[in-house]
Amino acid sequence: MIIFDNHLHLSPAGMGWRAIKEFEKRGGTHIVLSNMPYHELGLMEVGDFEREFETTLSLARDVRENTGVVVFVSLGPYPVDLLRLAELVGREKAEEKMRWGMDLAAEYVRRGEAVAIGEVGRPHFPVDEWAWEASNRVLEYGMSLAAEVGCPVVVHCESATERTWAELAEMADRAGLPREKVVKHFSGPVVDPSKNMGLFPSVIASRESLKKIFRSGGEFRTRFLMETDYIDDPKRPGAVLSPATVPKRTMWLLESGIATESDMDVVHRKNPERLYGVEMGE
Repeated sequence: MIIFDNHLHLSPAGMGWRAIKEFEKRGGTHIVLSNMPYHELGLMEVGDFEREFETTLSLARDVRENTGVVVFVSLGPYPVDLLRLAELVGREKAEEKMRWGMDLAAEYVRRGEAVAIGEVGRPHFPVDEWAWEASNRVLEYGMSLAAEVGCPVVVHCESATERTWAELAEMADRAGLPREKVVKHFSGPVVDPSKNMGLFPSVIASRESLKKIFRSGGEFRTRFLMETDYIDDPKRPGAVLSPATVPKRTMWLLESGIATESDMDVVHRKNPERLYGVEMGE
């Protein structure tokens, strides 16, 4: 069966493709590899998003060459980059560079080298008014680009409340992006579109969240994606969750009778096919 991790990272300083071997050995078949700020490369000294994105694509090629896992890529300027850039080049120039990063990510989608713009969004911790408003402006700009190229936006932000869901939905509406194409990364178990304003949750694959979804999600119990947000940091092995987690949780759901194979086919195959416009196979 197909088993899909919707959001993880690899690093040139970490395990790289070897981490995905753990995923594959447990039965994992497909991933979305999201870029991240590779601080060990010193990229943010100049805001070199092109080099950052090419590093992600290189890591994806390593996975394809050394494993049988299918890799899709998501690219975008990481939200906290705005704060670092503001210190280096000033606030106005920093916002310009973030928009350029969005433009570049959209171009990779146009060329078929990425399936989404992300993770993008706003800091998950308190910031000043300028940083908050600028982050929202950049995010909405990225949503408008996603609407143009026909791809999802993968959003990094604070823990989602009703207000968060509503704000993101309003941005998507203004940008002309279907709400379902706004994927909330690191989401809690809020799968009912009446509660998350029609946005699409990518749920961190904890036992507690998955149990809650399948026991109370009703007709929307399969309206989500699973992720680990693995960060491949040698100083934090296995953080946030290890690459083996999604396959392990999938088997646990099936063996415990909490979910069916049909449920898992929707989560791991049909949902990503619909959202990203990709072919997952059988």
